[in-house]
Amino acid sequence: MDTIESLKAGPLPRHLAIIMDGNGRWAKQRGKLRIFGHENGVKAVRETVENSAKLGIEFLTLYAFSTENWKRPKLEVDTLMNLLVSSLKKELKTLHKNNIRLNAIGNIDSLPSKAYAELQEVIEKTSKNSGMVLTLALSYGAREELKHAIQEISLKVKNNIISPENIDDTIINSHLYTHNLPDVDLLVRTSGEHRISNFLLWQIAYAELYFMDVFWPDFREEHLAEAIKNYQNRERRFGKTSEQLN
Repeated sequence: MDTIESLKAGPLPRHLAIIMDGNGRWAKQRGKLRIFGHENGVKAVRETVENSAKLGIEFLTLYAFSTENWKRPKLEVDTLMNLLVSSLKKELKTLHKNNIRLNAIGNIDSLPSKAYAELQEVIEKTSKNSGMVLTLALSYGAREELKHAIQEISLKVKNNIISPENIDDTIINSHLYTHNLPDVDLLVRTSGEHRISNFLLWQIAYAELYFMDVFWPDFREEHLAEAIKNYQNRERRFGKTSEQLN
């Protein structure tokens, strides 16, 4: 079994993104409410964040709450928001201990005032940390992100700030929520589903995708190591041939 330490010798994804899926089904298997799954998923978040930092991952982005998740039952949404607030309060010490800087992407303004305030406070308090950047995707949807970017760029074209012929990847990247993050190298999704679910559609253009059957509350060091090991055994060509790489 590969451990976090043993993987440091191989190539590591600079930016790891995870779709944390399966909390509800994990709870249902145990005859519990979906809320029980979300509560137990917090431990997996803590361990994954700490292990990623130990591994030397520069950027870790977690899909915590999508724009579509607002459609879930009010009790579940309220519980998720309360978990966000309590987790941020509890994990501030852990973030400092591991020199982690917190970041957030998405329509953050739509969060409840208490969650928004706590999020901004932890972002500010960790802003001087120089290690891994932990990004929470909250009220996030990739289509909404792209629409927002197109609107901003269109307005600048209209006002003669940008010429249409000059629009390139760099300009598009600079108008995305993730303008301060590199493209994703490895995208992991738990729970056995093989979908992207409106997550970082532009940023994963050349990402390696890895789908795991484990539900998120059961995700541990060995599962992260499995995903990283699989990544290290892949050849990333970016449109080139193997011969060109060698």
